[in-house]
Amino acid sequence: MSLLQLKNVTQVFDDEVVLKDIDIDIEKGKFYSILGPSGSGKTTMLRIISGFSKPTSGQVIFEGKDISNFPANKRNMNTVFQNYSLFPHLNVYENVAFGLALKKVDEKTISKKVAKVLQLVQLEHFEGRMIDELSGGQQQRVAIARAIVNEPEILLLDEPLSALDMKLRKNMQYELRQLQQELGITFIFVTHDQEEALAMSDEIIVMNDGIVQQSGSPVDIYDEPVNHFVANFIGESNIVDGQMLDDYQVKFVGKEFECADAGIPQNERVEVVIRPEDLDITTKDNGKLIVNVDSQSFRGDHFEIMAHDEDDNNWLIHSTNPAKESMGIGLFFEPEDIHVMRLNESEEDFDARLESYEE
Repeated sequence: MSLLQLKNVTQVFDDEVVLKDIDIDIEKGKFYSILGPSGSGKTTMLRIISGFSKPTSGQVIFEGKDISNFPANKRNMNTVFQNYSLFPHLNVYENVAFGLALKKVDEKTISKKVAKVLQLVQLEHFEGRMIDELSGGQQQRVAIARAIVNEPEILLLDEPLSALDMKLRKNMQYELRQLQQELGITFIFVTHDQEEALAMSDEIIVMNDGIVQQSGSPVDIYDEPVNHFVANFIGESNIVDGQMLDDYQVKFVGKEFECADAGIPQNERVEVVIRPEDLDITTKDNGKLIVNVDSQSFRGDHFEIMAHDEDDNNWLIHSTNPAKESMGIGLFFEPEDIHVMRLNESEEDFDARLESYEE
């Protein structure tokens, strides 16, 4: 049974549809990321889940009960906001204890609970510090401690890492994931950062234009994007037009290739996706494609190479070895490296097609 469901949720502001017919199921004890660009509707969805906004239509079901009209303080959820929303006039202990004090919890219990969560977020010796004496990462930990001390069923996080520098952000990604697994609380994390979502999540919900484009595990989202937006937004992709000749046979850049996809009507126009790390540089004689190198740059753990083929399709290649600019090279890839997408295929159609040829 789902812990939380959104059923046909639509949100309209000033005649603008911000969310359209959202249907999602959230299971207990998992880390979910709502991923999308600015204006995609992800924060609006979070506000509807939390109770800070009421949907124009549809239902929010929590533990089998319709809570669509429940205010935020009547839902067993807590939110960590992007700016943390800490009280600057209170110290760390008082910030974390604030919610419990509002509930009239006795001081002995408050002290015990606060000590436990501060230890969890590695701030056990910071009780007396004022908020302006803390670093950005420490303030974020205080905000998380204040949220989890109330023992919510769901913790909602609205881009809480966006203000941190890259190194601290990566450290906090790891710490948040570890914390979620230790607590067993369901996390719903809003982000526009693809790498962040891929690294932290059990499930990713990809949003664009107020619509769920695709949902699934990070591996599914990355390896099997259902449409052009997802393929282009999640990681880097080479996307070219093609034609499905038959099951496991596709044509693109004027050549026929064996692939791993099936269930698409013969001769249908499609889009073909090959990730840059799946392209191996080889000789022209051994290459499935011949391209000319335009430029390359060193990215630390790989070279990023831009090239084009004879039809002027651009190709992005990630390789541990450099290539000579202005030289022709061969590109080799396996059939399973080719992903075929139907034009404008919905996630439901994609799932049905995947099931049909897996059987």
